[in-house]
Amino acid sequence: MHLLSARSAPSDVGDDAVDLGQSPAELVILSAAESELSGLAAAHARRGAAARPTLRLANLLQLHHPLSVDLYVEKTLCAARLIVVRLLGGRSYWSYGVEQLRRLALERGIGLVCLPGDDRPDPELARLSTLPNELLDALHGYFLHGGIENLGAALEFLASELGYDATPPSPRALPKAGLYCEPKGDGRPIAALVFYRAMVQSGDLALIDAIIAALDEAGLNCLALHVAGLKDPEVQAVVEAALARHPVSIVLNLTGFAVTTPGAAASRTPFSATGRPVLQLIASGGSESAWAAGTTGLSPRDIAMSVALPEIDGRLLTRAVSFKGDPVTDAATEITLTRYRPVPDRVAFVARLSRAWVDLAKTPAAERRVAVLLANYPDRDGRLANGVGLDTPASTLAVLEALAQAGYHVTDAPPDTGALMAMLQAGPTNALADRATRRSTISLPVETYRRLLATIPAAARAEIDARWGPPEVDPHVVDGAFRLSLHSLGRVVLGIQPARGYQVDPNATYHSPDLVPPHGYLACYWWLRHIWGAQAVVHLGKHGNLEWLPGKAL
Repeated sequence: MHLLSARSAPSDVGDDAVDLGQSPAELVILSAAESELSGLAAAHARRGAAARPTLRLANLLQLHHPLSVDLYVEKTLCAARLIVVRLLGGRSYWSYGVEQLRRLALERGIGLVCLPGDDRPDPELARLSTLPNELLDALHGYFLHGGIENLGAALEFLASELGYDATPPSPRALPKAGLYCEPKGDGRPIAALVFYRAMVQSGDLALIDAIIAALDEAGLNCLALHVAGLKDPEVQAVVEAALARHPVSIVLNLTGFAVTTPGAAASRTPFSATGRPVLQLIASGGSESAWAAGTTGLSPRDIAMSVALPEIDGRLLTRAVSFKGDPVTDAATEITLTRYRPVPDRVAFVARLSRAWVDLAKTPAAERRVAVLLANYPDRDGRLANGVGLDTPASTLAVLEALAQAGYHVTDAPPDTGALMAMLQAGPTNALADRATRRSTISLPVETYRRLLATIPAAARAEIDARWGPPEVDPHVVDGAFRLSLHSLGRVVLGIQPARGYQVDPNATYHSPDLVPPHGYLACYWWLRHIWGAQAVVHLGKHGNLEWLPGKAL
């Protein structure tokens, strides 16, 4: 039998047996909700080191295996005076464990409290308990409302039942939705941040505080709201009212799933009335090390909850801003817990992105800078502006016309598709032949490019130089500058997406997640971002190649 140490085992260990290695205590509380266990640990710490009764906390996810249960009964539960277990899904969720706890309680006269993990009464769990229903109902109230204050009161309640001098207050209702922080009222744009109430209940708020601080650094006020879930009508009403009181410029959402049912017509969400973009942030349930080690990045569970389903509501994916930190053992309760650990540079990226969306909305249409990049795969001129089932040249002209009619500053647009293709082919393209005769009006000096290159990690710079050589040897460099496949049409730039590489098989490299981009590729996008200041980039035609660059899928 393979046996894991609880000090190194993750919260969800699947089929492996785990020895939690906890010493006995008078009171033991078991739950599958890590936020609840974190809250109990924090509440116990508030009571002080000398607080009684002694307490052990355990995660039911680590006690799936029968051997794990047997070891825990033998080493920890056998000396308890009172055991409380919270079961989401009833007896069947943890049937072997319930049987062993019931047997132990009857044999040794230990108090056993079996409570449902939600707000639905469970008569079967009540019958399995050894204490009166009145006590079960009272204790359930504390857990049902949750939060550190209520969990601390639950510990006082249990201490009183064990004969200690304690006067527990009544449970204090924690609303299904509430305010975490209000905007400062200094006139800056407001970003709404919506996150799960469980983070408040557990006191695991480092991520939320980091996001609020980053938004402030980006020049945005924050209206932060915690919710039990966005499908609840009561929650929806509270969120809609808060957003009506504080007109927001953008919404940042940290909750998972979707309000709309997959396959059904789009549902109205609590954010619909704002008419603002809703950015989806991800608090990954995995570790950063696991994310960094794999090419896909996020786990299937994270992708389902925080990527695929939120897209049904029309939310715009940003990136993971936190991961579960390294396990830390709470000395007083001997439970090993993990908390969300914000990743500062990823939090800062989302804050800057939020500000960019706000600035885009504030910018008059005639002053907005938009780039339109056309697909080119394979890299020969005969495949410029290609698309499967799409007349990309005609679509490009339609987009330019629509932009102009919407007030965007578009000048010198080609009158027809023939003129469009002639313009593209007259300038630099991914085809390297006849480059000396091609006209280029937009360029990036190599000296400027080197300054931008110095801002990326040294390891990435080394990989690029090792594969493609120094910037000066890039085939797009002429007379000390990158000649870019871009054409100015007023405040719209039209161009060709750069190739993944030169003198390489495009069929083998276009979708390669290992091929670093050449200097010319970076020069194009860096000119758009840092020199010209593009506020939006539209990729038109066959799918582009940005998504295949080295890095994580998500």
